[in-house]
Amino acid sequence: MTQNRVKRHGIDDKDIFTGALKTTVPVFLGYIPLGMAFGFLLDGAGYHWIYAFLMSLLVYAGSGQFLAVALLAAGAGLTEFVIATLLLNLRHAFYGLSLLEKFSDVGKVKPYLIFALTDETYALLTTTEVPKGGSKSRFYFYIAALDHLYWITGSVLGALLGSLLDLNLEGMAFVLTALFVVLTIEQYFSSRVRFPFIAAVGAGTLSLILFSPENMLLISIILGTLILMSREKLTQKNISINNG
Repeated sequence: MTQNRVKRHGIDDKDIFTGALKTTVPVFLGYIPLGMAFGFLLDGAGYHWIYAFLMSLLVYAGSGQFLAVALLAAGAGLTEFVIATLLLNLRHAFYGLSLLEKFSDVGKVKPYLIFALTDETYALLTTTEVPKGGSKSRFYFYIAALDHLYWITGSVLGALLGSLLDLNLEGMAFVLTALFVVLTIEQYFSSRVRFPFIAAVGAGTLSLILFSPENMLLISIILGTLILMSREKLTQKNISINNG
């Protein structure tokens, strides 16, 4: 009787996990080689594979971890680490603002979802529909946890292999960029609204023209956000005028 009730009112946990697993396949294909690249670099800097595991488990910052390897190799101090990491990951503040509504009713998994929010996980959470009748909190948790697991696995595997093999790592860091481009394209085709993408391209192009490539990312995010906020205000104003 209980089983019939579950089938009538929703889907079981196994189906939710399977749906999340299928959803995260693109991230798996990107995070394994990218995580391995990070592991190779960390091993090349003279660190044991356990540090790759701990950083990926407790920091889980993707590009931030690549930056950390460079800073460690340069002998940077704590202040440099804090400032560089803050500037690099400041974009997550904008991600968080756009997820306030989605995360409003996810319950106890909310702290982990906030911690595990990467560019790729954000792309999946904002484009993937929760399976009909499924738990949103569990679906989101499985997506975030699976992505996290992929990254840890790739990092540890890379660090272990790096201690055994002599590899040329030139160009491997571009895997992260390629992965995000693929996810952005998927998001574009799954969305019925095109203006945010146009605004992003325009903001990025303008920032690249006016500022250096090293500084354009954060500036383009801020500019794109201001464009979207202005459009939203204008839309609301037009609605008020029409209703009035």
